[in-house]
Amino acid sequence: MALRTLTAPLGLALLLSACTSTGDTPAEKRQAVLQMQQQTLARLYAKHPGARTKIANAYGYGVFDLANQNLILLSTSGGYGVLTDQAGHHTYMRMGGGGIGFGLGIKDYSEVVIFKHKADFERFRDFGWDASAQAEATAKANDNGGDVAANQSVDLDVTTYQLTESGIALQATIGAAKYWRWDELN
Repeated sequence: MALRTLTAPLGLALLLSACTSTGDTPAEKRQAVLQMQQQTLARLYAKHPGARTKIANAYGYGVFDLANQNLILLSTSGGYGVLTDQAGHHTYMRMGGGGIGFGLGIKDYSEVVIFKHKADFERFRDFGWDASAQAEATAKANDNGGDVAANQSVDLDVTTYQLTESGIALQATIGAAKYWRWDELN
Protein backbone atom coordinates (compact mmCIF):
# COMPACT_ATOMS: atom_id res chain seq x y z
CA MET A 1 0.00 0.00 0.00
CA ALA A 2 2.85 2.42 0.83
CA LEU A 3 4.38 1.77 -2.60
CA ARG A 4 1.08 2.61 -4.32
CA THR A 5 0.68 5.73 -2.19
CA LEU A 6 4.12 6.97 -3.28
CA THR A 7 3.88 5.86 -6.92
CA ALA A 8 0.65 7.68 -7.80
CA PRO A 9 1.80 11.22 -6.83
CA LEU A 10 5.22 10.71 -8.43
CA GLY A 11 3.65 9.42 -11.63
CA LEU A 12 1.23 12.33 -11.77
CA ALA A 13 4.01 14.86 -11.15
CA LEU A 14 6.14 13.26 -13.84
CA LEU A 15 3.41 13.23 -16.45
CA LEU A 16 2.46 16.81 -15.68
CA SER A 17 6.07 17.92 -15.98
CA ALA A 18 6.31 16.13 -19.33
CA CYS A 19 3.24 18.01 -20.53
CA THR A 20 4.57 21.47 -19.80
CA SER A 21 2.67 24.24 -21.48
CA THR A 22 3.49 24.47 -25.14
CA GLY A 23 0.90 27.21 -25.77
CA ASP A 24 -2.83 27.75 -25.97
CA THR A 25 -3.57 27.45 -29.70
CA PRO A 26 -2.48 24.72 -32.11
CA ALA A 27 -0.24 27.26 -33.91
CA GLU A 28 1.48 28.21 -30.62
CA LYS A 29 1.92 24.55 -29.72
CA ARG A 30 3.43 23.71 -33.11
CA GLN A 31 5.83 26.66 -32.78
CA ALA A 32 6.87 25.56 -29.27
CA VAL A 33 7.49 21.98 -30.45
CA LEU A 34 9.59 23.19 -33.41
CA GLN A 35 11.57 25.47 -31.09
CA MET A 36 12.22 22.51 -28.76
CA GLN A 37 13.33 20.51 -31.82
CA GLN A 38 15.86 23.17 -32.89
CA GLN A 39 17.24 23.60 -29.35
CA THR A 40 17.59 19.84 -28.92
CA LEU A 41 19.34 19.42 -32.27
CA ALA A 42 21.79 22.23 -31.36
CA ARG A 43 22.60 20.41 -28.08
CA LEU A 44 22.94 17.09 -29.91
CA TYR A 45 25.32 18.49 -32.53
CA ALA A 46 27.45 20.14 -29.84
CA LYS A 47 27.72 16.89 -27.88
CA HIS A 48 27.81 14.43 -30.83
CA PRO A 49 29.02 16.24 -33.99
CA GLY A 50 28.69 13.06 -36.08
CA ALA A 51 24.94 13.06 -35.51
CA ARG A 52 24.56 15.90 -38.05
CA THR A 53 25.83 13.62 -40.85
CA LYS A 54 23.66 10.72 -39.67
CA ILE A 55 20.55 12.93 -39.82
CA ALA A 56 21.53 14.36 -43.22
CA ASN A 57 21.89 10.82 -44.63
CA ALA A 58 18.75 9.41 -42.98
CA TYR A 59 15.22 9.17 -44.33
CA GLY A 60 13.95 11.11 -41.32
CA TYR A 61 14.29 11.78 -37.60
CA GLY A 62 12.23 12.43 -34.51
CA VAL A 63 12.94 14.81 -31.63
CA PHE A 64 11.08 14.32 -28.35
CA ASP A 65 10.88 16.09 -24.97
CA LEU A 66 10.26 13.34 -22.41
CA ALA A 67 10.18 12.58 -18.71
CA ASN A 68 10.66 9.21 -17.00
CA GLN A 69 10.20 7.81 -13.52
CA ASN A 70 11.23 4.47 -12.11
CA LEU A 71 10.18 3.23 -8.71
CA ILE A 72 11.55 -0.21 -7.79
CA LEU A 73 9.93 -2.45 -10.45
CA LEU A 74 7.75 -0.04 -12.48
CA SER A 75 8.91 2.53 -15.04
CA THR A 76 6.63 5.14 -16.68
CA SER A 77 7.32 7.91 -19.19
CA GLY A 78 5.53 10.57 -21.22
CA GLY A 79 6.06 13.57 -23.48
CA TYR A 80 5.75 15.02 -26.97
CA GLY A 81 7.78 15.70 -30.11
CA VAL A 82 7.92 15.90 -33.88
CA LEU A 83 8.97 13.64 -36.75
CA THR A 84 10.61 15.22 -39.81
CA ASP A 85 11.12 13.37 -43.10
CA GLN A 86 13.66 14.11 -45.88
CA ALA A 87 11.25 16.52 -47.56
CA GLY A 88 10.87 18.54 -44.33
CA HIS A 89 7.29 17.45 -43.57
CA HIS A 90 6.43 17.45 -39.85
CA THR A 91 4.25 14.98 -37.96
CA TYR A 92 3.59 16.04 -34.36
CA MET A 93 3.56 13.17 -31.86
CA ARG A 94 2.73 12.31 -28.23
CA MET A 95 4.39 9.55 -26.20
CA GLY A 96 3.55 7.38 -23.22
CA GLY A 97 5.32 4.29 -22.01
CA GLY A 98 5.94 1.80 -19.30
CA GLY A 99 8.25 -0.99 -18.39
CA ILE A 100 9.43 -3.40 -15.75
CA GLY A 101 12.83 -3.94 -14.23
CA PHE A 102 14.93 -2.77 -11.34
CA GLY A 103 15.47 0.91 -10.75
CA LEU A 104 14.84 4.10 -8.90
CA GLY A 105 14.78 7.68 -10.15
CA ILE A 106 13.18 10.46 -12.13
CA LYS A 107 14.57 12.40 -15.09
CA ASP A 108 13.71 14.97 -17.74
CA TYR A 109 15.37 14.30 -21.08
CA SER A 110 15.29 14.77 -24.83
CA GLU A 111 15.48 11.95 -27.32
CA VAL A 112 16.52 12.06 -30.96
CA VAL A 113 15.63 9.03 -33.08
CA ILE A 114 17.25 8.74 -36.52
CA PHE A 115 15.46 6.55 -39.07
CA LYS A 116 17.76 5.16 -41.74
CA HIS A 117 14.95 3.65 -43.81
CA LYS A 118 11.62 4.96 -45.09
CA ALA A 119 9.77 1.81 -44.01
CA ASP A 120 10.90 2.18 -40.37
CA PHE A 121 10.03 5.90 -40.37
CA GLU A 122 6.54 5.26 -41.76
CA ARG A 123 5.94 2.33 -39.43
CA PHE A 124 6.90 4.45 -36.43
CA ARG A 125 4.80 7.42 -37.64
CA ASP A 126 1.74 5.31 -38.44
CA PHE A 127 1.85 2.72 -35.64
CA GLY A 128 4.27 4.17 -33.11
CA TRP A 129 5.20 1.15 -31.03
CA ASP A 130 8.77 0.59 -29.93
CA ALA A 131 9.86 -2.22 -27.62
CA SER A 132 13.24 -1.61 -26.07
CA ALA A 133 15.73 -2.57 -23.41
CA GLN A 134 17.45 0.17 -21.45
CA ALA A 135 20.18 0.51 -18.85
CA GLU A 136 21.34 3.81 -17.39
CA ALA A 137 22.90 5.77 -14.59
CA THR A 138 22.04 9.48 -14.38
CA ALA A 139 22.79 12.27 -11.92
CA LYS A 140 22.38 15.68 -13.54
CA ALA A 141 21.10 19.19 -12.83
CA ASN A 142 21.36 21.70 -15.70
CA ASP A 143 24.92 21.33 -17.04
CA ASN A 144 26.27 19.72 -13.86
CA GLY A 145 26.68 15.98 -13.45
CA GLY A 146 26.63 13.24 -16.01
CA ASP A 147 24.75 10.37 -17.50
CA VAL A 148 25.46 7.08 -19.19
CA ALA A 149 22.64 5.39 -21.05
CA ALA A 150 22.14 2.56 -23.49
CA ASN A 151 18.78 2.20 -25.20
CA GLN A 152 18.33 -0.37 -27.94
CA SER A 153 15.21 -0.72 -30.06
CA VAL A 154 14.38 -4.34 -30.74
CA ASP A 155 12.03 -3.82 -33.68
CA LEU A 156 13.31 -0.81 -35.69
CA ASP A 157 16.64 -0.07 -37.40
CA VAL A 158 17.28 3.31 -35.76
CA THR A 159 19.96 5.27 -33.95
CA THR A 160 18.78 6.86 -30.69
CA TYR A 161 20.42 9.63 -28.68
CA GLN A 162 19.27 10.64 -25.19
CA LEU A 163 20.20 14.04 -23.79
CA THR A 164 19.41 14.33 -20.09
CA GLU A 165 18.20 17.73 -18.89
CA SER A 166 18.08 16.89 -15.19
CA GLY A 167 17.32 14.06 -12.83
CA ILE A 168 18.73 11.16 -10.96
CA ALA A 169 18.19 7.55 -12.02
CA LEU A 170 19.74 4.12 -11.80
CA GLN A 171 17.74 1.57 -13.74
CA ALA A 172 17.69 -1.45 -16.01
CA THR A 173 14.30 -1.98 -17.66
CA ILE A 174 12.49 -3.69 -20.49
CA GLY A 175 9.49 -1.80 -21.74
CA ALA A 176 7.41 -0.44 -24.54
CA ALA A 177 6.58 3.09 -25.58
CA LYS A 178 3.57 4.15 -27.58
CA TYR A 179 4.11 7.12 -29.85
CA TRP A 180 0.99 8.44 -31.57
CA ARG A 181 -0.03 11.36 -33.75
CA TRP A 182 -0.97 14.52 -31.86
CA ASP A 183 -4.24 15.03 -33.75
CA GLU A 184 -4.72 18.61 -32.55
CA LEU A 185 -1.48 19.69 -34.26
CA ASN A 186 -1.51 17.60 -37.46
